[in-house]
Amino acid sequence: MEREGRPVSAASGELVTIGEFARLSRLSAKALRRYDELGLLRPALVDPVNGYRYYDPAQAEGARLVAWLRRIGMPLNRIGRVVALDAGPAAVEIRAYWARVEAETAARRELAMYLVDHLSAEGRTMSRMPDNAENTGSSGSAGAVALAMRCAALTDIGVVRTANQDAAFAGPRLLAVADGFGEGGAEASAAAIEALKPSTWGRDGSLSAADLLNALEDTADAAARAVRDAVAPCADPDGSGTTLTAMLWTGSRLGLVHIGDSRAYLLRGGELFRITHDHSLVQSMIDDGSLSPEEAASHPGPALLLKALVGEARPAAVAVACRADVRLREVLAGDRYLLCSDGLSAVVEAADLRAVVVAADDPQEAVRRLAALAREAGGPDNVACAVADVVVEE
Repeated sequence: MEREGRPVSAASGELVTIGEFARLSRLSAKALRRYDELGLLRPALVDPVNGYRYYDPAQAEGARLVAWLRRIGMPLNRIGRVVALDAGPAAVEIRAYWARVEAETAARRELAMYLVDHLSAEGRTMSRMPDNAENTGSSGSAGAVALAMRCAALTDIGVVRTANQDAAFAGPRLLAVADGFGEGGAEASAAAIEALKPSTWGRDGSLSAADLLNALEDTADAAARAVRDAVAPCADPDGSGTTLTAMLWTGSRLGLVHIGDSRAYLLRGGELFRITHDHSLVQSMIDDGSLSPEEAASHPGPALLLKALVGEARPAAVAVACRADVRLREVLAGDRYLLCSDGLSAVVEAADLRAVVVAADDPQEAVRRLAALAREAGGPDNVACAVADVVVEE
């Protein structure tokens, strides 16, 4: 235990011992020593002879900030960046951190509710099943209608940009859009979608819901690795990456993989619903009431992403926190899905978007008309969009 020299009163304006500073800052002496070792809170003076630590009472506010940030769960390395900033930038950094926490909590909550519903339904099914019923291995009832996806996708460079970093894909098992950014943005978006194409999980529709969720996690992780490999040759790989919104169809279930601010919409019963949540700072400000949706549409700040697939090699805990959202979707014949980058959703009014998605005769017409809408709105960004209709299989 560190011995202290003669205490010096804080009221005198002089330096105080670690014990008195602990009382001022509401931190333990053990915590102060730990923060000193980590470089988060250095003493004003360390006696070169006996090693006693002395603090300026003015440091108490910074010490309390460290304590408060620890209470909200912020990692120590990030706290180090925050306490080195001025008040304004520090507030922005804290907001971004907490928005990410809330987004991750919302994703876990949604998964938990899905599992509750799934297990409750499974329990009801098992309770109705006769003791001598045979296990056929089928994921649906014998009279279930076979469904399929009819889809189309395209990308458009837009009016302003000189290069296209968006990517889109439409196939019978995969619908995907990706919006690349940074030096290696085009490579990142292409790699993310390409990593999903070889996926053959559940092709016969036989995977259980639990296995399918695990397969979605593995698929999302494969896309993240593919992006890191694709942007590794860039001068600044950490600054390159992509969003990814994808739907994977097993023939009986639809899995959704989502990260970033590209979006997925569902048209059902004449209503268009957004079924993804943007991982962006602006969305977090809408969530906490700082911005209304109307104000967000004209927010002058940059499109700061809280989660994306990037070239940065992250510590394990951070990598898990930044994983893509994965979930399963109920599918009905007649559903129409739209996936798009923010080059479309950020410039086209929701009513105009819905009008085209409702009126288009087929997915090919829908994607052509949507890209044209973005150009009519000024085409400030690349556009990627993909549309799929769920139909009764012929």
